[in-house]
Amino acid sequence: MAMTASSGLAQGAGDVSAAGQAERSPFVRTTELLAPYRPGKPLITLSLGEPQHPVPDFVGPVLARYIADFGRYPLAKGIEPFRRAAANWLSTRFRLPRPVDPESEILVLNGSREGLFFAAITAARLVGPRKGRPAILMPNPFYPAYGAGTRAAGCEHVYLPTTRENGFLPDLDSLDEALLARTAAMFIASPANPQGAVATPEYFARLKQLAERFGFFVLSDECYSEIYTRQAPGSALECAGSDFANVIAFQSLSKRSNLPGMRVGFAAGDKRFLAAYLELRNVAAPQVPVPLQHVAVAAYSDEAHVEENRRLYRVKFDLADQILGSRYGYVRPAGGFCVWLDVSDRGGDEAAAVRLYRDAGVRVIPGSYLARLQNDGSNPGAGYIRLALVSDSESTAEALHRLVEILE
Repeated sequence: MAMTASSGLAQGAGDVSAAGQAERSPFVRTTELLAPYRPGKPLITLSLGEPQHPVPDFVGPVLARYIADFGRYPLAKGIEPFRRAAANWLSTRFRLPRPVDPESEILVLNGSREGLFFAAITAARLVGPRKGRPAILMPNPFYPAYGAGTRAAGCEHVYLPTTRENGFLPDLDSLDEALLARTAAMFIASPANPQGAVATPEYFARLKQLAERFGFFVLSDECYSEIYTRQAPGSALECAGSDFANVIAFQSLSKRSNLPGMRVGFAAGDKRFLAAYLELRNVAAPQVPVPLQHVAVAAYSDEAHVEENRRLYRVKFDLADQILGSRYGYVRPAGGFCVWLDVSDRGGDEAAAVRLYRDAGVRVIPGSYLARLQNDGSNPGAGYIRLALVSDSESTAEALHRLVEILE
């Protein structure tokens, strides 16, 4: 049966009062939840997805070589060596229908967060008249930038629940035509944050088919694509056709190269979209400093540090397999570095987060803070906690042992 907004999808109201508490940062909300307590043991933080592995050795020397370039304004589209390096990496890493054109199909970003935000605004401007109020679809739970961009674009939020029953990815076949006809864009994350689900080529192909039929844009957040322990995730661009029409993929060095503080990434795909995107960014978005783009050139030209990064995550997921077993519905994720644990029978996500912090000194994020209410009043993140396995293996093992001790 096709799913309409009234049959389970949630549509966000446009005013701030309706958004209320749910639209605030999940990290700020967690800080407020835990403020009355003190950690019962030396603190281990698993709440923030900030990679703690070593920064690649080449960063310092490359920055030193191009330090003088901090003295000039960067071009919004990015320097040519960066665009060429990003295009070459995409064409090597993924099975694309054809090589990406670095001149018209790559655009540098200050990481993926601001890029995803501005992409929603661009989609709403470019998509053309819709049959009803323009809507932007997104998985639920989701990365907060999707919701913020949707609000800034003046579009209606439509939250698509991602649960164990649908493989933690939006159910495309449940979307009715009336909703799709007024859709400006759909955000998809693969690997998903927080559950780590990975979209198959068949899934991406179906999404591309819907986007072409109804004229909306696919905004594919692939910033976790290089964090996996078994099979490499694919890209929406692989199924986007030779013109990449209606599909834009977003990448970042934060996770891939352990450079969250550098704030460099890129968007690739539909050149018509990227041209309009560049026009908006030329007047509204921050440029990426040239020396940082040169570091990114080095990063996208080297896979050794990425493989070492994956090795370190593999060790930690091996530990999670051993320590957690099948407790709390744990399954090793297909991608990303997060663990999504069901604590609904341990008092719920907020209570579990408080217990772990107060009694075990382990800080996690309540899953309900990463999601929004559906129309039926349910929250797809409720009853779960998210753990980011970004610390060293010893700290990770200690935190997982404490978690089991407290929650059992």
